[in-house]
Amino acid sequence: MIAAIRVRGRTGIRKDIEETLKMLKLTRINHAVLIEDTPSYQGMLQKAKDYITWGEVDADSVTSLISKRGKLPGNVKLTEEYVKENTDFSSIEDLSKAIVESGAKLEDSGIKPLFRLHPPRKGYKDLKKTFAESGTLGYRGEKIGDLIKKMI
Repeated sequence: MIAAIRVRGRTGIRKDIEETLKMLKLTRINHAVLIEDTPSYQGMLQKAKDYITWGEVDADSVTSLISKRGKLPGNVKLTEEYVKENTDFSSIEDLSKAIVESGAKLEDSGIKPLFRLHPPRKGYKDLKKTFAESGTLGYRGEKIGDLIKKMI
């Protein structure tokens, strides 16, 4: 499972990149989505690499993301009771493990696939350089969990 976060704004974007970001549901700064690791999604991430950062996410990061920032339709906060009553899982931890390991989908559980996050504590390093150049943009690998924790 991959977490993708939009870190740059909307002005001055080429039309094809903007369409790609819409398909990823990343329409605003500090929005995050969880997507599957498929070749088509990898191509979309590469196309939008100058506006987003992404990496493989672990179950702990998904658990904190869902429990603190998960929303239901109608902008209602996600609770443990909702997960127990309306899904096949007994807790948010079980749901997050299923998402990471077996590819369960948030939409099937009735949870919105988009997470609205705060700007990261202590800020971004550099919004014009890639993560490999000690910046913010592009592929992060396992270190996306650190950024998610700074933004929750």
